[in-house]
Amino acid sequence: MHVRDVDLNLFVVFDAIYTEGGVSRACFRLNLTQPAVSHALSRLRAMFNDPLFVRRHHLMTPTPLARQIITTVRQALNGLETTLTHTNRFDPARTPKRFVIGLRNNLEAPMLSALVNRISAVAPLVEIATVRSERNNLERELAAGTLDVAIDTLLPLSTEVRREQILTEHIAVFARRGHPELGTRLDKKAYLRMEHVCVTSRRSGVSFEDFQLQRLGLTRTVRLTCQNFATACHVVSRSNMLLTASESAASVLEDPGLLQCFPCPFPISPHVNYLYWHATAEGDTTNQWLREQLRAAAALLAGSRFSKKNRRAAKTRPKVGVPMPTSLAAE
Repeated sequence: MHVRDVDLNLFVVFDAIYTEGGVSRACFRLNLTQPAVSHALSRLRAMFNDPLFVRRHHLMTPTPLARQIITTVRQALNGLETTLTHTNRFDPARTPKRFVIGLRNNLEAPMLSALVNRISAVAPLVEIATVRSERNNLERELAAGTLDVAIDTLLPLSTEVRREQILTEHIAVFARRGHPELGTRLDKKAYLRMEHVCVTSRRSGVSFEDFQLQRLGLTRTVRLTCQNFATACHVVSRSNMLLTASESAASVLEDPGLLQCFPCPFPISPHVNYLYWHATAEGDTTNQWLREQLRAAAALLAGSRFSKKNRRAAKTRPKVGVPMPTSLAAE
């Protein structure tokens, strides 16, 4: 079989079904009728002599062959899209475009708020989607084009993945405003005496903050462990517990004024976030535009009132370099 004998639109359908997990959702994504998508899938099955997708409950589960070829198919489609982008220059004011960003939980709310506020007026047809990407798959997803960019901690990736430092977040401690045991400052004794909320995606093992405290020979009392910062901030705003997190954590609240922010009384290393993109997207004007918007959004976050307050106080603390396992960083 030669490529000249193949309808390349079939691979667009294949990618949509694989991504969406079903024919109906693929129809919506591609703006095609269900008979058209089903017919394309039948042609693909005949071409490969394989069912490609098997229905399990409400999902179309890819077969081993489909899993084997998806990366190659996505790389080819991404290459074609990049070629077309170079031919037809991206105009954010007029060009419909969907960007997929790999973004971890700790940055999703503040980064998206800053990003959407920046682009909503200048790019009305641009759609933003964020996903959590496993770190061991990040390079493959950037190469395949399933991710346009990603923001994460410093990772050991090949030179095919470009990176730049985009945002440094110092660690702060949040408490409810009017906390009965705190005044205008939080000292070490009060921090260790009080109970804490911990945010982590790990089922076992220590969190980012507890790892660093243990390196200092310290242990805090964690009364509640949860998976996201919105939950943690709401709990802290209605209790006497403390939350140790990156300085932008309070932005997930509708009223950040419910919390007061203190510099962390211990020398905990900041979260250093990097922007990642694949070498094949280096000169892509569309990807360049997205990267520029993310840089601007990060700069906006760095200038937030919590950030400024915490950074001024951080200058008075001694600098301590504490090695951080990648698995713990920016959970």
